[in-house]
Amino acid sequence: MRTITVKGVGRASAKPDLVVLSMDMETVAKEYDKAMEYAVARIELLSSTLCEIGFAKDALKTTDFDVDAKHESVKDKDGNYKSVFIGYACRHRLKLEFDMDSERLGEVLNTISESLADPSLSVEFTVKNPSAVSAELLRSATQNAREKAEILCSAAGVKLGALVAIDYNWTDINFRSETAYNCMPRLMKCSTRMDITPDDIDVSDNATFVWEIE
Repeated sequence: MRTITVKGVGRASAKPDLVVLSMDMETVAKEYDKAMEYAVARIELLSSTLCEIGFAKDALKTTDFDVDAKHESVKDKDGNYKSVFIGYACRHRLKLEFDMDSERLGEVLNTISESLADPSLSVEFTVKNPSAVSAELLRSATQNAREKAEILCSAAGVKLGALVAIDYNWTDINFRSETAYNCMPRLMKCSTRMDITPDDIDVSDNATFVWEIE
């Protein structure tokens, strides 16, 4: 059986409709129990602050958590460095998601900036339904491969036959806008006056198709 093998490349573009706000908090105390106690208090403070502007109590999600001993390299009177125990460091990474709205984003950042929880922040723009974009990619890749195969067969004076096989490797696609949004905590209030329109999310994927040549 004669065959033709073609790689199809699919491309798709989507407008970001979801804001993902990541927050990092590190709490250090000499005693382990105190480090945990202070960390919990900061999270509860942040959560209650967000509830005041309409978020549900469980809207703030923990994505990473760890506690370890923190040391610092200190020079002694002889000029030698030694490791000194600073305390126990409790680190939380938290996530807050909400619909894309530049005014809402400004309100959230302004509220957090006034909170005593004082987390470090990063903002990403993504899509709520990545599976829909993935489906569009695969349809685009299939159409692209078929068009290539038909052109090649036509140029070679043969007829494209039945589809024999499809080879596709499932990979994680980054559905994130390239738009970077950075603002120092003490300057977050400026965000309430910014009309942010993040760049579209452009993604691609591919699959290999094998057809019979009649």
